Amino acid sequence: MSSTHPHYLDSATRWFGRRFADLDHSTRRALTHAADRRAIATAPATQQEAAASFGERMADRVARFGGSWAFIGMFGLFLVCWSFLNTQLPRALAFDPYPYIFLNLILSMLAALQAPVIMMSQNRQAAKDRQMAVYDYEVNVKAEVEIMALHDKLDALRSDHLVVLLQQQQAQIDLLTRLIAAQPPVTAAAQH
Repeated sequence: MSSTHPHYLDSATRWFGRRFADLDHSTRRALTHAADRRAIATAPATQQEAAASFGERMADRVARFGGSWAFIGMFGLFLVCWSFLNTQLPRALAFDPYPYIFLNLILSMLAALQAPVIMMSQNRQAAKDRQMAVYDYEVNVKAEVEIMALHDKLDALRSDHLVVLLQQQQAQIDLLTRLIAAQPPVTAAAQH
């Protein structure tokens, strides 16, 4: 429990309908950060990139390049050149004459290698998205806790202000009562 602002942690039951210890990890973490007046701000994506293995970083690069217009343009140019060379060269000099059997083999091998690499990258992206969702949830819970704490503070200030006003009003009533009691009684002749 935070020693700085324990009321945050004590208010968990009122705010969330459960004791602090019964809250899920993300909510407890957000509540603790709010109580300690610490930011949740970390960079999950940066942390994940730093922890990524060489193979994971390579899979991301391959997937990024394989899904770009540069790859499509370069690969299209490669196919046009391959087809042009193998149709324009004499049949004896062509290294893969029509119907381009060797090209089909290369394309099949490329697809067989590229598909699992892209899947690995998509799995990593899904993990990043889950981590970002947890981060966003914690930030939202912390913001909600801060708003509820502000409401509590405003309610307490309003209550304190009302108590002071009531005390001042009671003091004025007491003063008026003493002033009226100190006045001589009014007689009937004095009223006319």
